[in-house]
Amino acid sequence: MIAENHGLLIEAVPGPGVLHGLTGVIASHGGDISTCSIIENNGEGARVYFEVSTPNIAEILEDLRSLAIVRNVAQVRSMDRIYGKRIIIMGGGAQVAQVAIGAIVEADRHNIRGEHISVDTIPLVGELPLADAVRAVPRLPRAKALVLAGSLMGGQIETAVREVRAAGLLVISLNMAGSVPDAADLVVTDPVQAGVMAVMAVANTAKFTIERLNRRVF
Repeated sequence: MIAENHGLLIEAVPGPGVLHGLTGVIASHGGDISTCSIIENNGEGARVYFEVSTPNIAEILEDLRSLAIVRNVAQVRSMDRIYGKRIIIMGGGAQVAQVAIGAIVEADRHNIRGEHISVDTIPLVGELPLADAVRAVPRLPRAKALVLAGSLMGGQIETAVREVRAAGLLVISLNMAGSVPDAADLVVTDPVQAGVMAVMAVANTAKFTIERLNRRVF
């Protein structure tokens, strides 16, 4: 049997050891957990979301439902099939909004053709807050590209950009003052075009790759 990716939304009793009990059942059937998110955990109960790759989902569901700590188990569509790849846009509010226009319009064009690409934005100012936010992007599930939209970015933000690029994240910068454009994969002057190119770079339905470009500043 071929292993497929499945989403599992589990409601459980509150208390320590719940996650251990759930993952133990999944592991006992050879399930490979790609995502684990504790949605809620308080005195009334816990809600945990897993994405599991396995050919034995029926057996996993049966054993999970038999656990005393489990109240309910629902098999749901995995997040990659619903929200898909994520484009993260951060920086000044006006520039973020313009990049988002391009990214959303272009994502819509590809999603109609079967892609699943979503766009996340956060208006944010300040060197250290932005550097922290950049470093956090690789920890976001399914994040494939980061667009930095602002008028001036450098210092710790540049250092953070180089770190996340080394981890495999695509970084696009607006053509702005500061050293961040020197650290990015691609520099685009027009914010709407930056959003469009970010989506094109991650879409399987687009014949466009950063590596094939003869220049990196547009």
